[in-house]
Amino acid sequence: MKISVQLELLPGASSADRARWGVDHGVEGIELTLFSEDALSQMRPTAEDINGILPITSVCGNLTPSGDRGFEFLSPDPAMRRAAIDGSKAILDFCGDVGAVGQIVPPIFGAPNVPDVPAGKTPLECADELMVAACEEIGPYAAARKTLFMLEPLNRYEQQYLCRQAHGVRIIEAAKVDGIGLLSDFFHMNIEETDTPGAFREYGRYTSHIHLADNTRLEPGTGDIDFVAAFKTLLDVGYDGYMAYECGISGESQEEKTANLAGSIAYVRDCVSKAIGNSAVLAPSRG
Repeated sequence: MKISVQLELLPGASSADRARWGVDHGVEGIELTLFSEDALSQMRPTAEDINGILPITSVCGNLTPSGDRGFEFLSPDPAMRRAAIDGSKAILDFCGDVGAVGQIVPPIFGAPNVPDVPAGKTPLECADELMVAACEEIGPYAAARKTLFMLEPLNRYEQQYLCRQAHGVRIIEAAKVDGIGLLSDFFHMNIEETDTPGAFREYGRYTSHIHLADNTRLEPGTGDIDFVAAFKTLLDVGYDGYMAYECGISGESQEEKTANLAGSIAYVRDCVSKAIGNSAVLAPSRG
């Protein structure tokens, strides 16, 4: 398992400086985020800045081609759904070009927002139909570029649709297409799953990328999540991909934050080593 860190969490005056700090501290990849208006235009220049230093592992978030937030895959408005899908395709083009694992997308934030529910159907069934239809279009597009469109379950306070690992797997199995992955986030799983290692044992074969955060939503090592137990289970089901820091970093000053991030990376590496020592790795399987 390899450690990735979101670019903005790394210290440095430039993207290249941040990547070099990462190399010096055992980071093996960089995740980019798409939550600012100019993020689309900055993706390729950023990739050029860090080219040859660290690989880009993933892109978190979605923007429409016009630069608006792109989390409207379940919108009642077909035009907004189309914009979200088209925005995702543009980002998947980038992911394919740089060899990233894929794009990470929560399909909706907040309360459900689906079209009028026809008689005989539930809001969940309607939402699933829209999400499956989006995956049926996006998945083959991603697969053709050798990358993934990765569904991210969030906790119930941020997203009332796809909150648990089982919910993401439900969509993957219903879509029945290549190019769809599952993002497993330790912070959200700590809220929604009754047993995080157990969830990985049942659904970890679908996990294509991981987000790291402790139950504090700060860097691993600041809370009480048992990372060793979870890593052991991931190793047992054959996971060998990236785990990206997506969290706050504790500390008041930049110096404190830098030291705490470095300490946390060392802590995660130690947890992985302990998990390897206790693991009987199984061959990965799917479906």
